[in-house]
Amino acid sequence: MSEQNSRKKDNVLHNTKLYIDLLSTQWPIVYSPDYNISFLGLEKLHPFDSGKWGKIVYFLKEEKMINDESIVKAQEAQEDDLLVVHSKRYLNKLKWSFIVATITEILPVAFLPNFIIQRKVLRPFRTQTGGTIMAGKLAIDRGWAINVGGGFHHCSSEQGGGFCAYADITLAIKFLFERVEAVSTAMIIDLDAHQGNGHERDFMDDNRVYIMDVFNRYIYPGDGFAKRTENKENIGERRDERRGDCKTTTAAKTVREKQATTPDPFAYCPL
Repeated sequence: MSEQNSRKKDNVLHNTKLYIDLLSTQWPIVYSPDYNISFLGLEKLHPFDSGKWGKIVYFLKEEKMINDESIVKAQEAQEDDLLVVHSKRYLNKLKWSFIVATITEILPVAFLPNFIIQRKVLRPFRTQTGGTIMAGKLAIDRGWAINVGGGFHHCSSEQGGGFCAYADITLAIKFLFERVEAVSTAMIIDLDAHQGNGHERDFMDDNRVYIMDVFNRYIYPGDGFAKRTENKENIGERRDERRGDCKTTTAAKTVREKQATTPDPFAYCPL
C-alpha cells in the first residue's frame, strides 16, 4: 500500500511546520535566501537563472516595497510533507546524483557526491516547495499570497524533469484539500511558455481541479499523455508570419464540444 493511500485509510494528518499564522505586520509574501542555487559555477551550465529569486527580492527591497520583517521566511518541506504526494520510491531516487543531473539538465552534477547535491541543489528546491505550500495556506487566510520561488510544473508525483524535482503545485493543493475544510475545488492557470505536464499528470483523473495551460506546443516537454485529461484546457498557439494567421489547439473534449456552439475566445492572433 502506498504512503498516500495508507494515510487516507487512517485519516491521520502528519504534523507540519509549513502551516503558520502571520503577524499583523507581515505581507503574505514567502521567500528565503536558501532558494538560490550556487555551487562552483555549475549553475551557469543551465540557461535557467538559479539566482533570480534573490534578485527579485533585492529589487523590491531597493524600491522600499518590502523588508525582511514584512515578508514570511519559507521553511524547508520535510519528508513527511513531501510524502503527501511523492512516494518513498521517488524520494529515494533523488539520492542518486545521476537522477538529479537528469532532472536539472546539468550533466556534471552526476559526478558529485549526493550529500553535496542534497545540500546545494535539492535543499533549495525543498525550501521553495515549502514556500509554495505555505503560500497556499496564507492565501486562504489573507485572500492572496505570493511565493517568490516554486512553480515546479514539470514534476509529477513520480517523475521530475525540466529543473523541477518536487511537485510543489500538487502539494499545495493536496495540503489545502486535506487541511482546509472550505477548499473543495481548485484551478491552476499556467502561463509559462512550457507545458505544465507535471500537475497535469497528477490531476488527470481529479475533477476537483481545473487546469488552463497556455504554452508553446513546439518546445519542451511535448507531453502528449498529459494532454489527455478531461478537466483541463491546453492551449497551444503560434503565428504564421507568412500567412499572418494563427493556429490554436484545445485538448479538453468538453471545451471542444462547447466550441461547436460558442465562439472560441482564444482563437485570435496577438500582435
